[in-house]
Amino acid sequence: MIRNLSAVLVFILMSAAFASPAAGQTGAGEVASWDFVVYLNDKKVGKHEFKVIETGGIRQVQSEASFTVKVLFIPAYRYQHSAAERYTDNCLVEFDASTNANGERIRVSGARSGAGFVVERDGAPVELPECVMTFAYWNPDFLEQPRLLNPQTGEYVDVRVENLGEETLDFRGQSVAATRFKLKADEVDLTLWYSSDDEWLGLESVAKGGHIIRYERS
Repeated sequence: MIRNLSAVLVFILMSAAFASPAAGQTGAGEVASWDFVVYLNDKKVGKHEFKVIETGGIRQVQSEASFTVKVLFIPAYRYQHSAAERYTDNCLVEFDASTNANGERIRVSGARSGAGFVVERDGAPVELPECVMTFAYWNPDFLEQPRLLNPQTGEYVDVRVENLGEETLDFRGQSVAATRFKLKADEVDLTLWYSSDDEWLGLESVAKGGHIIRYERS
């Protein structure tokens, strides 16, 4: 179970770490903070906090995530992730991400260069198209992209998104109208919820073995 959990957390965090408020939530120079509590099979395993500053059409994002999964009260899996990035419009300008996944340290960075976007991991540069998007759950436009960048691994992956329609979601103790989307990429299957004004409300993923990982706004 720990191995499967690791793969799913890596996928989820690669994008949640780069989230920011939906369009219109933040004005020039304003700061917005989002906090998520993360659950595994209804048991709290950690948190994910990030801050967004928007100035002069540039969104700067700083995030921190920390998780500990225990088996019989003994820590069996630890995960720490920090990231910083910049966006203009819907295009990534640069990013820098570092991860410690149970002792495995990963460092990935990228920036625009000429007519492309260059990603580097382990000293091996890979050139992508000039305008790329990460799994930016905060921005509904990402749902229309056929390929997205995984900032944690540097991979540019194919994605499939399906609109599952409207439903009622329990959000911070209240019932709210939400639109549900299914996102698939690689071996990961995610469910996402958005409000009527495109605010990201929550996330859920079912890992192998039926284990459920859930993000809830605190």
